[in-house]
Amino acid sequence: MIRGLALGLLLMCAAVPAVAQDADQVDDIIVVARRSQTPIWEVSRGDRSLILVGNIRGLPRGFEWSPSGLEAATARADRILYPPVGRVSASDLVRVLWRMRTISRLPGETTSADYLDPAVQARLEAVMAEDGDDWRRQSFVFLGFDLTRDKAGYRPGGDDAEDVVRRGARRARIEGQTVGEVRGDEIVDNLINQAPQAYAPCIAAGVVAAEGGPESFVHRAEDWRALRVPEVIGNPLDVALGQCWPWGDPEIGPQLKGQWLTAIAGALDQPGTTLAVAPLRLLAEPGGVLDGLEAQGFDVRGPDWKTGQAD
Repeated sequence: MIRGLALGLLLMCAAVPAVAQDADQVDDIIVVARRSQTPIWEVSRGDRSLILVGNIRGLPRGFEWSPSGLEAATARADRILYPPVGRVSASDLVRVLWRMRTISRLPGETTSADYLDPAVQARLEAVMAEDGDDWRRQSFVFLGFDLTRDKAGYRPGGDDAEDVVRRGARRARIEGQTVGEVRGDEIVDNLINQAPQAYAPCIAAGVVAAEGGPESFVHRAEDWRALRVPEVIGNPLDVALGQCWPWGDPEIGPQLKGQWLTAIAGALDQPGTTLAVAPLRLLAEPGGVLDGLEAQGFDVRGPDWKTGQAD
């Protein structure tokens, strides 16, 4: 579990634009990629345009979707932008193991009731009723993982859009780069020093997801495949994943988002076609990347990402 936390950033989704000089080619890529059952947007203003593919991490076992269009789009790209990575060294892992008790437990003799709203604590008690008493002293980072995984059914893995793009880029020998990194010592410092109160929104959202049960995990994937973007963003499990570590962390979360915003701005100035697979929530949440690009005057074409918007 500790090692999984330290390396968790390696599993995170990316968000980056695609720039193309040939508008007809961009339109063709959009049409093809839509056949792959992947939310994808063309963003353009004048002779500048980019492609954003909205991905979700974690697909149910045996879940099927058609990647053929996304594979074709990847083969046409000039470059690929990949997610931020965690640069974790052996010394970072040793430090995590050395400080495991600090990382895995709440401070002193405190319990979850010392940090949570009483109403949230009461619902948490109901969700965790069959799990003994030790969870009350568990750190909120770990408790958030337990709520989203053990109770709400989330499982990382599955062949998602990022996996498809990575395979296609290797076959076509297309150059790729990550949009940034988070150093291992920053991850460890964060896990050791972040105040429990910072993760109270994670626990509140995790309780809602846990109350919904594993069905939310399946519905989230089905809505993603059907391009029902608002439904994915509103899914209780997806909400909880956005509130918990690392995306919901008040230090690491903004760092990751900032790296993607910088990468998107830079990609708009690049010639040719840049293809990127971004976390769907980062793109489509209220006030997210798509809303921001639209507010800047870009023409955003693709599936609805907010109520009342047409393609």
